[in-house]
Amino acid sequence: MNERHARPDGVDLAARSRARRRALQATYAWQVSGTSMRGIIEQFKHEQEMEVADLAYFEDLLVNIEQHCDELDAAISPHLDRSIASVDPIERAVLRLAAYELIHRLDVPYRVVINEAIETTKRFGADFGHTYVNGVLDKLARAVRGSEYRR
Repeated sequence: MNERHARPDGVDLAARSRARRRALQATYAWQVSGTSMRGIIEQFKHEQEMEVADLAYFEDLLVNIEQHCDELDAAISPHLDRSIASVDPIERAVLRLAAYELIHRLDVPYRVVINEAIETTKRFGADFGHTYVNGVLDKLARAVRGSEYRR
């Protein structure tokens, strides 16, 4: 593990970033295919890049996005200018992933969540999708992480 990419608690930040990117792709596949999340996880676990991603974090994200999907959509929706179903599927997947981290993974600073979401959207989303995602997540972070947001 490269020292500059590890937190004091041993979390490999680069592997976690890769896990998020793969989780985005898996969430997108789940949304458009109708396949169970367990089936999607099994498909993705066999891919090469998963060897260097944080597999436990990848699975945590996916299992919980599926389990809490209605709650996540309800948290995101007040900050959208359209219905969640009308949001581009990549951006919807990014928003669900980031919403899960903002609401349930308090060990991840909100700025990290938003930055990772923006970078992932730049890589996989529409040309200006990252600006939309940034605006929505900034409002959501203010709502769900108010005390951390104000620091």
